[in-house]
Amino acid sequence: MNGYLGETVLNSTQDTPYEGFTASDWAMEFIGRYGQIDGGHHKQWVLDQVARLLNGSPIILSLAQWEDGTKEYRISVGHPSYEYLAWVQKQKGKWIDNEDYTGWEYDYDEGICP
Repeated sequence: MNGYLGETVLNSTQDTPYEGFTASDWAMEFIGRYGQIDGGHHKQWVLDQVARLLNGSPIILSLAQWEDGTKEYRISVGHPSYEYLAWVQKQKGKWIDNEDYTGWEYDYDEGICP
């Protein structure tokens, strides 16, 4: 589209379609928007975003606008919360250091943004 005016980060969800959204609502929004995109690495990203949201990471809501009056809400997840980071650590299991292997018991894959 021509005439892009830019994107503004909103400080609140008030007076948007997302007013009153809970962490569960945001999780379902991410699943609905991105969960159908092909590729396991993209689906893994959706799972990670949901884990972030359900563990207290903040949502960033912005509004993009064009000269013709078109508006588009854009959503992303902000810096990971301490709860999310602790959850990821738990998923990795124990640190193993022996003659056969050094590293975490399990891998945690954040995926790739579509």
